[in-house]
Amino acid sequence: MKRLLALATLLTLLALPQLSLAKAGLPDFTDLAERAGKAVVNISTTKNVAGGNAQMRNFLKNAPKDSPFRDFFEQFNQFFGQDMQPRKQSSLGSGFIISPDGYIVTNNHVVAGADEIKVKLLGREKLYDAKIIGRDQETDLALLKIEAGGNLPVLAFGNSDATRVGEWVLAIGNPFGLSHSVTAGIISAKGRHIGAGPFDSFLQTDASINPGNSGGPLIDMDGRVVGINTAIVPNGQGIGFATPASMAEKIIAQLKDHKKITRGWLGITMQELDENTAKALGLKEPKGALVAQVIPGDPADKGGVKISDVIVSVGGQPIDDASALLSRIAGMRPGDKVQLGVWRAGKMVNLTMTLGERKPNFLAERDNGKDQPGEATANVLGLSVRPVADGEEAQALGLQKAQGLLVLEIEAKSQAGQVDIQPGDVIIQANQSPVNTTAQLKSIVAASKQKGLVMLLLKRQGHNLFRAVTLDKK
Repeated sequence: MKRLLALATLLTLLALPQLSLAKAGLPDFTDLAERAGKAVVNISTTKNVAGGNAQMRNFLKNAPKDSPFRDFFEQFNQFFGQDMQPRKQSSLGSGFIISPDGYIVTNNHVVAGADEIKVKLLGREKLYDAKIIGRDQETDLALLKIEAGGNLPVLAFGNSDATRVGEWVLAIGNPFGLSHSVTAGIISAKGRHIGAGPFDSFLQTDASINPGNSGGPLIDMDGRVVGINTAIVPNGQGIGFATPASMAEKIIAQLKDHKKITRGWLGITMQELDENTAKALGLKEPKGALVAQVIPGDPADKGGVKISDVIVSVGGQPIDDASALLSRIAGMRPGDKVQLGVWRAGKMVNLTMTLGERKPNFLAERDNGKDQPGEATANVLGLSVRPVADGEEAQALGLQKAQGLLVLEIEAKSQAGQVDIQPGDVIIQANQSPVNTTAQLKSIVAASKQKGLVMLLLKRQGHNLFRAVTLDKK
């Protein structure tokens, strides 16, 4: 019996190296986490926010005595007690160093509107002041700079186009303020569209991403950044999204060199192809971007693009859908020449044109036929507005259909400029009446002058907001 026990023990000991070899087949993140973590930073921001009751006090000061909103706000103010004083609002995020002299990549939403940005490096107690070099709202990317003595550890961008679903990745960041937390997972999917903006084509990962991880790196097993952690599904588990490095690297390079982004522009609105539409147009499969509108005088118009054309390639490279066309063109520079492969009336046509410049937040002026000639853009309440265009613009603004008036510019000293109306907001209603033309808004404002007030319903990034604008009774 003793001999049998001894033999069993010996066999177990001999098997240990085999168990170690089996274990070696699993990924070991220890060296990668230690090496990459040195270049990951924690970002904290603060901004001054006016108290809500202070805003009410300002409203009550300027609102007419017979205003229908005065009684409501006075009761609201009394119910909730003393006026709140202006306060500081704090937030946390992550980022990573891309050059030894202190350039840092993060998300735009981490630093947007911040009055103060502080950066903490791993292993250092000092907090460094960060300066915003440039921001790009449409891809939610930002570039910061700190002065920390140089020779800082860095992370390099990898090729996210070459990543494959199922590859191991590592996320490092500052979730819930827990600095330099490391989570591991895989690439779950590529090219995800989640309605975050015109260029959303995210990497999906099951590596845990939480509030505070925004702006941190998603790293492959070679230690290169394949994505910038950007978005989460609040009610989901194991579902996070990262901006692909292949897109981010180009944006960051432009921000570093020029402090702003310039993108190519065709001047069309598009819609996706379904099987029935493709069949009606004589296409074998629903691939490409169907041209719904050509803006007069813009590059596509000058280059011969027509309504009902289907753009199937750019520079000889196939285009699967409207989103792919938008991203491809936006990745080029204004002034670049581009050749489009177009399916028209049952045959292929090649068109060549010179790209224009895409204006931020779709603020390019255009006549979409909803107003009288010469009224596509108008100044009302100190706001430069125009009707929302159908197609990609309406979708990017968080609208289910083209409606309302898009705010282009704001006169700082106007009444509207004092109540937090921003470029990119969409005016849906005025005094509870829909406004889809500038003439409608002008009419409602004129009728409201006796009251001295007009209430606007705005849509901002998918959320509804009310803003009361005081009027001169002249």
